[in-house]
This record gives sequence, C-alpha cells and structure tokens, in this order.
Amino acid sequence: QVQLIESGGGLVQAGGSLRLSCAASGRPFSRRDMGWFRQAPGTEREFVAIISWSGGSIMYADSVKSRFTISRDNTRNTVYLQMDSLKPEDTAVYYCAQSSLAYRPTLDARTGFYDAWGQGTQVTVSS
Repeated sequence: QVQLIESGGGLVQAGGSLRLSCAASGRPFSRRDMGWFRQAPGTEREFVAIISWSGGSIMYADSVKSRFTISRDNTRNTVYLQMDSLKPEDTAVYYCAQSSLAYRPTLDARTGFYDAWGQGTQVTVSS
C-alpha cells in the first residue's frame, strides 16, 4: 500500500520561508516522478512543482518559479519543497503526489497522471 506523508507546513509571515517534506513508502520511490500540488479554498487543485524519477528534470508553475525549489533524496524516499519569499497568495493545503507510471519518459503536471496522494499540509502566509 502506497503511503505519502507530508510535513513542514505552518504559519509564516510574507517574505518568510518554509520547507515541506514528503516521505513515501509502499513501492519503489526512485522509479517514479514526484510532484507538489496545492489547493486553496474554493479553487481547484493546481500544480506547483514536479521532479523526475532521476531528479534530472524539474518543472515549476510560473507563479512559484525562482521562489520555490523541489528536490528529492532517493536514499531517504523523500521529496522536498523549499519555499522562499512566500506571499499571501501561496496560502493553501499542499499535497505531494507520486506518478502512476514508473520511469515516465517526460514530466507531466496533470493531476490525472498521479495515483498516490498525501493527506496534505496547511501553509498559511500572513500579510
């Protein structure tokens, strides 16, 4: 059974930083792309950042580019999201997700390509 457990969310002032972690178990971690998505109240879940199974390819949403950094440690089965220069509009529940296909040849940000999701961690940025 695949399990993804996020941690690191919280309340921070605008301009501050947070680091999210997502520990995965249940199937080989190093074979699958990992992603971070977020959902604010009344909105659809949106893509934030994704990283390929090898770590060699990364994609960011335009809204977070140059402020957020995704990384992974395949020895620890963990993916991270370093969030700097946070803005109130970054407030949301953040979810990590794992690709449904191993060794996917190209990155894909569509939620339908991810079949395992964490429970989410709340990030609140005050102005």
